[in-house]
Amino acid sequence: MKFGITTSKIDEIGLIARAENLGYDFCWVSDTQMIRSNPWAVLALAAHQTRTIRIGTGVAVAGLRLAPVTANAIATINRIAPGRTFLGIGTGNTAMRAMGQAPMGVKAFGEYIRVVQGLLKGDEVEYTLNGVTHPIQFQNQEFKYIDVENHIPVHVGGFGPRAQALAGEIGDGLITGIPRGGTIPQAMKNVQKGAKKSGRSLDRFETFGLVNILMLKPKEKLTDESVIMQCGSAIMANIHFVVDWVKETGNPPPEYILPFWDEYIDFHKKRDAERAHMKLHQSHYSYLDPEEARFITPDIIKAFTIAGQPDEMVEQLKNLEKQGLDAVNFIAPLEQQYRLIEDFAYNVISRM
Repeated sequence: MKFGITTSKIDEIGLIARAENLGYDFCWVSDTQMIRSNPWAVLALAAHQTRTIRIGTGVAVAGLRLAPVTANAIATINRIAPGRTFLGIGTGNTAMRAMGQAPMGVKAFGEYIRVVQGLLKGDEVEYTLNGVTHPIQFQNQEFKYIDVENHIPVHVGGFGPRAQALAGEIGDGLITGIPRGGTIPQAMKNVQKGAKKSGRSLDRFETFGLVNILMLKPKEKLTDESVIMQCGSAIMANIHFVVDWVKETGNPPPEYILPFWDEYIDFHKKRDAERAHMKLHQSHYSYLDPEEARFITPDIIKAFTIAGQPDEMVEQLKNLEKQGLDAVNFIAPLEQQYRLIEDFAYNVISRM
């Protein structure tokens, strides 16, 4: 199994270098323009200050920029870090919803990826913008402004069946989440359905999972404040996703959130209606909103995290690996990120 971290802060490139030294395999840089630093600036700095760790977006949001712009951006990073660059791409959860906008639909998302992949292969592709279609291709490739000679894998973000199937149909990998992306066997079944549709092999296909981790120290309890602060922001980011998902789809909330669903919705509705979309995502994977801390119960922690003593976490990760998961990534709260990536490397990765 491969291991990765996530960062998005322009002046914390040292975290990526530290992860590289600790043996992490890859780093995601997120694309959330209302909350984080610009991902391409972060990746450019990371490319210069690292040597072996794989770097890329986790995930770039299709609705924020034109497909040729995204292709150019990652190909530019690939010029600095050839052969260790990848493009994780998604329809846009927090990035779009923090502006009160819906994510891109799966059909449009598939077309977007088609254009990006074609350009990253150096091909000429048909591209439609504002109702006008023309062939486009990266020009002057001999001047090396970008690098499309070294392959850039495209990992498709998919938390639902259709997006997961799209990953199997056209992607080099799937990025999903646990538990909101379903179980790994369920996700892989969708991936295989997509692969069958396009008649392709999944021999080199990789499945990445965004997970929440909680490493307990001896005698620590799930009700301890230090424990809640370690995993709370990651858990609440998942809950924020479900709130929007239920609102947009009309589907019932998943069972693991039912114990406090009504209470949370009542809490959410009391916020400023015009700014509720901003408040909902403001703390996204950065810190635990003090007003939301009461929702982090032992049952919720168990439902949302890989938790326990190091040996217990290793066992859980090995089980996920047997199910078909190739790599995991986690997002540590800002104030604890250096300590947590070190503790996880020393106590868990070293035992894998």
